[in-house]
Amino acid sequence: MQSRKGFLGAQAAPPSSKKIGDAAEDEALQYLQDRGLRLLTRNYRTPGRGGGEIDLVMRATDGTLVFVEVRKRLSTRHGGAAASVGWVKQKRIVRAAQHYLLGLRRLPPCRFDVVEIDAEGIHWLPGAFDAA
Repeated sequence: MQSRKGFLGAQAAPPSSKKIGDAAEDEALQYLQDRGLRLLTRNYRTPGRGGGEIDLVMRATDGTLVFVEVRKRLSTRHGGAAASVGWVKQKRIVRAAQHYLLGLRRLPPCRFDVVEIDAEGIHWLPGAFDAA
């Protein structure tokens, strides 16, 4: 007899990529908070199609506004998590950051960080790319 959802012995579905991503963001957030950064907002999205998203917007102890991209990879076979933040993704993050900055009275110093989570642990790459 085939097992169906809800029956005893049925296997649970593997976690969705959304759940995996949310768990990675939770882990990265805790890691950065443990190092003195303060969360301002999470999953900041620009309106409209083709907009960007910033996983974590944080403030460093020196006042720098930090836009964080979180990447989780099971292996480093294809260059790891940081290598997956290519030019197009960077441009979307920068566009979202520009949109975020429109809501501020004063422009603070800013940087773009990547936190990669892989089988070896967490790797924080401050200033991983520039807005230019």
